[in-house]
Amino acid sequence: MKTRHLFGATALALLPAAAMMAQDQATCENCANTMTVVSWGGAYQNSQVKAYIEPYKAMHPELTVVMDESSAESVAKMRAMAEAGNVTWDLVDTLASDAIRMCDEGLVMEFDDIDAVLAPAPDGTPASEDFGDLLINDCFVPQIVYSTTFGYRTDVADWGGKVPTTVCDVFDLETFPGKRALQKRPIDNMEWALYCDGVAKEEIYDVLGTDEGIERAFNKLNSIKDQVVWWTAGAETPQLLADGEVVIGSTFNGRLFSAIVEQNQPIAMLWDMQDFDLDGWTIPADLPEDRLNRVLDFLYFATDTQRLADQAQYISYGPARSSSAPLVGFSEVLGVDMAPHMPTDPANATNTHLYDYGWWADHRDDLDAKFQAWLTQ
Repeated sequence: MKTRHLFGATALALLPAAAMMAQDQATCENCANTMTVVSWGGAYQNSQVKAYIEPYKAMHPELTVVMDESSAESVAKMRAMAEAGNVTWDLVDTLASDAIRMCDEGLVMEFDDIDAVLAPAPDGTPASEDFGDLLINDCFVPQIVYSTTFGYRTDVADWGGKVPTTVCDVFDLETFPGKRALQKRPIDNMEWALYCDGVAKEEIYDVLGTDEGIERAFNKLNSIKDQVVWWTAGAETPQLLADGEVVIGSTFNGRLFSAIVEQNQPIAMLWDMQDFDLDGWTIPADLPEDRLNRVLDFLYFATDTQRLADQAQYISYGPARSSSAPLVGFSEVLGVDMAPHMPTDPANATNTHLYDYGWWADHRDDLDAKFQAWLTQ
């Protein structure tokens, strides 16, 4: 049975006060003066710093924010800290599937009433309605909708003027020779492999849930394995592409946007079968009261309608609140209209894959072990 980790009687009573306090950002009573925020590094973390952390710190000069770039290892590190009884993190940016796993294990806090924690929309719509179906879990506050997709070099002589148009071109070494970059994890890779081996999208998880399906996915990945550079940080693929070390590679769409628009690299997007996902905040369970108060005050500020729209000024991820979407337009910061670069733009979303959070939460540990074993073969 899952243990519910709520705020405890004292902290729970403070929730409405913390929400009201956050409306007057000049004060934060009984709040810690340091906050450790865990994120992913690179362009995405920079967008958070610019949109959320710097404006909040301007109102709270007493606060020191420590940034940790360990989100890719958040589940393992949270488990280790909980077991040691020494949780040093205050706010953790994580994938939706990882949030589900940490919630099930009691590692992160559950929100009993999300509308007591998050700001309403400007028209008064409660946060629970404004975020809607993206509130997939009681421990998770979504920030952005993003996708894992592919970028490719636009100047590969060996391609004879052709360019990849489908995700299955990643597996076509004859037409598109050269090194590929893939994330060093089973998620996305297993789905793409099965899809390009002829499995219909709606049947992918049924097939992947069998031993035969897992073997089938690995066999497809074997066809390109010796041409793959495996990455663990989202910034790696754009750099590998820029350096010409790979000709095509997967990463988060915002990282590719940064390379293409901000750095003017000879890279183009391959949106076919982009894998939609959510990214958002979790709070470690059982924080001391002063640290919890600070996190709640910051969370109220950082997830309001304007702040989520502000993040889209810096990176091409769609804000999770419905009320934020109309505020996304021309970025004065980057000098570009952001809407066409969003994964949710109709022109980019003609063939998408919807990531199954619950399936991966149930199967991630097992598939991780099998994937790591396959890598060593």
